[in-house]
Amino acid sequence: MLPGYTSFTSEIKKLKFETEEGVRFPGTALVHFNVPGKEKSVVELMGYMEEKEIYKAIDRGEAINLDHCYIEKFSLRDYRLTRNMDAREKVVIKGFTAREALFEGYAELDFSNAVIEGKEFNLGGAWISGGSVNFEAVVFDTTLISFHDTHFSEGYFNFKNVKIKADNVSFKNCVFGKGIKDFQYTSFGGATLSFANAEFDDGDVSFINAHFGGKRVSFKIARFGDGKVDFHFAAFKEVELSFERTEFGSGRVDFRTVEFGKGRVNFNRSIFGAGEVVFDGCEMDSGKFSFKRGILGSGVFSFEEVMFENVDVSFERTLFSDEQLSFYKSWFSSLSFRFCHLNGFLDLRVNKSSAIDLSNTVVRDIIDMNPHEFTAQIDTLLMGGMRLLGRFYLDWNSNHVKEMIYSQAKSSHILRAEQFRILKENFKNLGLYNAEDKAYVEFKRCESKAILHDSVKGKPHTAIYQYPLYWFKLALFDKAGLYATSPVRVLITMLTFFVLFSLLYYFMLLWTPADIIASVDDQLSMMARSFYHSAITFLTIGYGDHYPYGAVRWVSAIEGFFGLFLMSYFTVAFVRKVLR
Repeated sequence: MLPGYTSFTSEIKKLKFETEEGVRFPGTALVHFNVPGKEKSVVELMGYMEEKEIYKAIDRGEAINLDHCYIEKFSLRDYRLTRNMDAREKVVIKGFTAREALFEGYAELDFSNAVIEGKEFNLGGAWISGGSVNFEAVVFDTTLISFHDTHFSEGYFNFKNVKIKADNVSFKNCVFGKGIKDFQYTSFGGATLSFANAEFDDGDVSFINAHFGGKRVSFKIARFGDGKVDFHFAAFKEVELSFERTEFGSGRVDFRTVEFGKGRVNFNRSIFGAGEVVFDGCEMDSGKFSFKRGILGSGVFSFEEVMFENVDVSFERTLFSDEQLSFYKSWFSSLSFRFCHLNGFLDLRVNKSSAIDLSNTVVRDIIDMNPHEFTAQIDTLLMGGMRLLGRFYLDWNSNHVKEMIYSQAKSSHILRAEQFRILKENFKNLGLYNAEDKAYVEFKRCESKAILHDSVKGKPHTAIYQYPLYWFKLALFDKAGLYATSPVRVLITMLTFFVLFSLLYYFMLLWTPADIIASVDDQLSMMARSFYHSAITFLTIGYGDHYPYGAVRWVSAIEGFFGLFLMSYFTVAFVRKVLR
């Protein structure tokens, strides 16, 4: 068949025609194709058969072979009228093939309510030049159904309520004209189905309530025009479903409440236009759902209330537009946005997920992960390498942020420290200062462990002093006051040190020659002297009415250092809290 023609005319000759495969036709059609760039039309010879002869072959129960044939009209509606049959009565066709055929455009191509039996139904390479195409309520009980390389002109393509019992169904390289393409309620049975490289042009495409029973369904490199693409209520079983490198137009893309069953769903490198993309309420039992390296247009992308509890979902390296992206109240096994550019609002208030991976993302707007009216169950949150240029809303307590970061099995201390630092800066920008303090404490803890680990790993012999140094800093900076984030903790530490030194003085006075001598006529008990001397030493008051004698001097010097340090520590922590 000649590609790229703009129009054609036909001339019928009463000469028999025989194809290279040996198929004979009672007439010959001279088809003049007008091709852009050519001055003269291009003539092709094709077989010709009148529709009444085709209808007689159906009456005889013969397989219909129209390969390389020019068909002016084929309509089972007219066939029923000429046979006084009911409009809905089934017509049995024992096989049908029309490869490289040309169907005239003035009449409807109608297979409605047919039962196609035999080995194959093959329209591969055929050209339907105009008018609507009607396959409504056809039952295919064949081995092969092929529309491979078939071209449909503008009009209504009706494949509604079709029942297929076939091993293979191919719409590969099929070209649809502008208009509605209707596959509603079609059951593709256990067939391997391919729409690979198909072109749907402008107009709505509907697979509403379609059932896909095959293990392979491919829309790879298919191209949809401007119009609604609707898979609402469609059902897949154990399937490998591919929309890889598929291009969607600016119309709405609707996958609401689709049942994806088990297997693998692949939208890798797919491109979406400016229309809304909706996956709300979808269900998938198990497997993987992949959107890697995709490009989403400026429309809203909605993945709300999706039930993928045992499914790993990946949007790795996908480029998102500046519109809303929502995963509200959805369930996942894992959800990954690694290396994505998140340019718009992202609603990550998922209901449950074992892991959410935001590693190496660039966030330019808002991420909302703070569940307000329900409890989110997220085990692990990964943020290593994130560039947070926008805001990240999550609650330290209800989101269990600390647990989500520490549950990263393969993350190093320095990587965890980096994530807590990102959160610390984020909470500061949001004015959530209590959460900022908690994130800062975890950042310093992970940073200290990372420094210790790197030091010992590079020079193992330094462990003899690296570990004591680490423990000393842990006690002094962390346990004593949570890195100056808790004035109350510092006060408790001060009180603890005061009591410990007071008791130490008491036992030294009780069991050693050391003493605390009064320079005034003031008789205090041994316990009172111990606590009084500890107080004026810890607070660095030094009235001079009591002074140490013996080994108590050295202990007093140490207490004076701790008192001075902890009072300064308290001042820093207190002023930090007040100024904010």
